[in-house]
Amino acid sequence: MTQPAAPPHRLRVLICDDNDTLRAALADVVRAQRDLTLVGSAADADQAIALACAHRPHVVVLDVRFPGGGPYTARQIIHSVPGVRVVAFSAYGDQGPRNEMAAAGVAGYLVKGITNARLLDEIRTLGDQALAHHAFAAEETPGR
Repeated sequence: MTQPAAPPHRLRVLICDDNDTLRAALADVVRAQRDLTLVGSAADADQAIALACAHRPHVVVLDVRFPGGGPYTARQIIHSVPGVRVVAFSAYGDQGPRNEMAAAGVAGYLVKGITNARLLDEIRTLGDQALAHHAFAAEETPGR
């Protein structure tokens, strides 16, 4: 029996949460998807920024109350990795954290406790946006 062909573009995903158990669970969910590649998982801002710069993920799932600062980490990653999409992942659904993360440039906001399917839908949607950004940037680059 032949395996189905791999998807043409595997989305690169970085998981950033200080809760070891949640980070491992999210990593397992991402690894189980044929169209996603886990490029790393980080427990603090320094790790997250370093991994993002090294692996250039399409999507970063970032805890809002992340050690070193969720908004700070989001801004640094967005500045360092053109086209990356950051989705804030929070235990808090109130407007304050949403506004703070939106001001930092995140593309989405999810409240912890959602289904894996909802998380994966958001990752894929934002990943498609990142891929479109990269394709557009490649078309606009002289000499290509």
